[in-house]
Amino acid sequence: MEIIQMSMKLAIGFLFLFVFISILGKKLIDQFTPFHFISAIVLSELLGNAIYEERVPILHIFVAILIWGGLLSFLDYIGQKSLFLRKLFEGKPSMVIRNGQVDYQQLKKCRMNINQLQSLLRQSEIFSIREVSFAFIEPNGSISVLKKAKYQKTTLQDFNLPAFTIYLPITLISDGKLIKENLEEINKDIHWLNDQLLSKGIDKFENVLFAEWLEDDGMMIIPYRLM
Repeated sequence: MEIIQMSMKLAIGFLFLFVFISILGKKLIDQFTPFHFISAIVLSELLGNAIYEERVPILHIFVAILIWGGLLSFLDYIGQKSLFLRKLFEGKPSMVIRNGQVDYQQLKKCRMNINQLQSLLRQSEIFSIREVSFAFIEPNGSISVLKKAKYQKTTLQDFNLPAFTIYLPITLISDGKLIKENLEEINKDIHWLNDQLLSKGIDKFENVLFAEWLEDDGMMIIPYRLM
């Protein structure tokens, strides 16, 4: 009897979750905000505990999912009507790159460092910060990027141009720390790097948030500073 009862609970739970996800699926999957993340965890706990607890009748599973689904639907509805509640429930994007400059304060608010920002950019097929004009960290943790005009996607065929060599950008300084192996990889030394920094009015690499070398475009330096 216990196996039959558990099987019935699983079947009913699956059915109601299927209906629930069909209604709010886009919110729970495509726009997975902190609010929806917590909602999904609580819903899974409600269902899991109800299925494996023998004293919980099948009716309670139905009521729990119905009430929780109803609350989520109601909050989603009032979130559509109120801009304040929408920002409260879903959060708002953080501009971490503004006019080509990394906003270090916004980066810290997102609990991110420069390496994590680079990783997100690479996942968007952007291998250098210098290509970015504006970048936003969305509430679900993804990144949205607007490239600078000269880095907008075109093809060589558009202009009948010959192919050319593509160089990989090399990070030399990250969060005020020198990456010596990368400096050696481009056959440069600390004296050369100091000269590059001095040309930008920076006396030591500890004052640099990020520095990158690109063979055909030179050095890009982002100092620590308030935006």
